[in-house]
Amino acid sequence: MVDSRGKKMSAQETFAQLAQASGLRQRLFFTIGILILARLGIYVPLPGINQDAFQAATQDNAIIGFLNIFTGGGLSTLGVFALGILPYINASIIMQLLVPVFPKLEDLQKNEGEQGRRQISQYTRFLSLGWAVIQGAGLAFWIKQFVPDWGPAFVIQTTLAMTAGAIFVMWLGELITEKGIGNGASLLIFVNIVATLPAAFSQTFELIQADSSRIGGTLLLVVVFLAMIVGIVFVQEGIRRIPIISARRQVGPRRQSYQQQQTSYLPLRVNQGGVMPIIFASSLLFLPASLAQFTNNPAVQNFVNFLSPTSWFYTIAYLILILFFSYFYASIVINPEDVSKNLKRMGSSIPGVRPGKATSDYIEQVLNRLTLLGAVFLGIVAVIPTFVEQATGITTFNGLGATSLLILVGVAIDTTKQIQTYVISQRYEGMVKK
Repeated sequence: MVDSRGKKMSAQETFAQLAQASGLRQRLFFTIGILILARLGIYVPLPGINQDAFQAATQDNAIIGFLNIFTGGGLSTLGVFALGILPYINASIIMQLLVPVFPKLEDLQKNEGEQGRRQISQYTRFLSLGWAVIQGAGLAFWIKQFVPDWGPAFVIQTTLAMTAGAIFVMWLGELITEKGIGNGASLLIFVNIVATLPAAFSQTFELIQADSSRIGGTLLLVVVFLAMIVGIVFVQEGIRRIPIISARRQVGPRRQSYQQQQTSYLPLRVNQGGVMPIIFASSLLFLPASLAQFTNNPAVQNFVNFLSPTSWFYTIAYLILILFFSYFYASIVINPEDVSKNLKRMGSSIPGVRPGKATSDYIEQVLNRLTLLGAVFLGIVAVIPTFVEQATGITTFNGLGATSLLILVGVAIDTTKQIQTYVISQRYEGMVKK
């Protein structure tokens, strides 16, 4: 953050500006209040369930452990918000995949502006409702053995309660995005991940106390996590700046014309999709496993075993999906043809590249290389923690690996930038008023 004199603002100056920005304080308090409300709903248990028997049966379930990262332990406690933001994430994945397939949806996203994006958001909400009903009903059937008075009435009541909880959480996320700070859905996932950290640290500490030989493996795992955080920040902030030259014609006092060139830059991020490729990839891989929890079909169970996080098939599929969603999001965020047309319309060009198709091809080539670099990095970061946990035998984090770190770091960076934007805006508004 830089002030008007080009001097970087210190942390003390930033907090001082934060304290003076009343609008930002209101947004922060509103966001914190909504996040607390979302967490409280997890501890409101569904009636009629033997909670002790359920927790004992699912204590070592890897799939439940992973899904708890996104629900903040809601599935383990079978609270009203047990589904959390999962239906909305699944619906978002489906909508993002459907937009390029159906021309009407693509036209809504690209050509209809804000109204089109609102329409797509409305479709996503309806799809989230459908997913919540399916997952809520499936969960009601899956916990049948833990319900003494299981029957049609219990299935209907549980499905309605879980669906209402999921839609309410989705609404809370939209409220944060609209009236708070940061992206609501991402912040809800962020808080849920943070909520699982104390239990993971406690289990790790108990493991070290029981077996002092695990200290070396734990330190190695901590070093790997810290190195990954540094790498994530480096790549998330990595930008390729393409120089842009704008020629402006000016007329002097003696009617002499001359050309003045202005140089600017077209910034292209190394990782255009941010944390979304790895969220979508991990959610898509665990979707069959979560649905398989609701059936006892041996064929389905055998297929799900191939999707175990420790299997090679899972690792390969994970890398392929990360690569796919990285390119997919890059194509959504930046359209090289549109950028080329805008540059030509403004009379700007890239040095050494002809306007028109040559410019769009050049931008697409650079974008593809950056996306490949970012996707490879995400893939490496995604699989390293699993291998380190297997090598050291420290599995107390129970899936709290690359996916969680990427989400934590990415959401923290994006939210911090938005806060800094509000602080700078407030500072300049104060300068203008003076």
